[in-house]
Amino acid sequence: MRVAELSRRTGVPVPTIKFYLREGVLPPGELTSPNQASYDEGHVRRLRLVRAMLEVGRLPIATIREVLREVDDKDLHGRLGRTLYPLAGVKENEPASPALAAAMTDVDALIARWGWRIDPVSPGRRRLAEVMLTFRELDVAYLMTEIDRYAQAAEMIAESDLRGIATERTADDVVTGAVIGTVVGDALQAALRRLAHEHTSPRFFGEDADAGAARNPADGESRPEPRSKRGPRPGRP
Repeated sequence: MRVAELSRRTGVPVPTIKFYLREGVLPPGELTSPNQASYDEGHVRRLRLVRAMLEVGRLPIATIREVLREVDDKDLHGRLGRTLYPLAGVKENEPASPALAAAMTDVDALIARWGWRIDPVSPGRRRLAEVMLTFRELDVAYLMTEIDRYAQAAEMIAESDLRGIATERTADDVVTGAVIGTVVGDALQAALRRLAHEHTSPRFFGEDADAGAARNPADGESRPEPRSKRGPRPGRP
C-alpha cells in the first residue's frame, strides 16, 4: 500500500507518518521507485503501537525509539527484559546518593522476601528505590507498612499480563505484546486505581466511615506472607 492508504488505514496523517519515518520509530517501506515506497501490515501494526505509546503511555519519541530498537533486535535472549527497561524512566549512569543507596538495600530485602529473580542491573530496582525514598522524604509512612501488599498485587498483575502474552504466536508478537501490556496496562491500572479510590473513599472518609473501618481487611486479616516463607509456587523452579 502507498503512504496515503497507510494513513487512511491507521488514521495517522501523512505528515506524521513521514515524521515517524525520519525519527526511526517506523521502518522504511520498500522502494518501488526513487520517490515512492510500499508499506504492509507490519507498518500498520507498528503505527498503532507507536500511537499507543505516544497517546496512552505519554512516552517521548526518544524512549519509543529505544524500546522499538529492542523490539526489532533479533537476539531473543534477554530481549523481553531489555525491551521494557527504557519504560522504567531511570537514568542508569546517575550515581546513587547515600539515601538512595539505603532505599535500594530495602528494595533488595523486599526482592529476597518474595523470592523474585531480578537482574541486579534491572532499572525497576532503582526506580522502586526512588519511589520509596520519595515517600520517606514526604513523611508518608503507609507505603513502608503496606509494601508487601503492593508487592503481592504487583505479582498477581504480572502473572495476568504474562499469561495473556504467552498465547502469542511468535517471539515478535510476545515482545510487542509485552510493550503494549506495560504501556497501556500502566494506564489501565492507574484508571482502575482511581475508580477504586472513589468507590472505597466513603468507607474511610464518608458517612459510613465507621462501618467501613469495621470491614477494613487490613484490621482483620493477616498480611500476605512473602514468597520466601510460603515456598515456591507449584510448577515454578
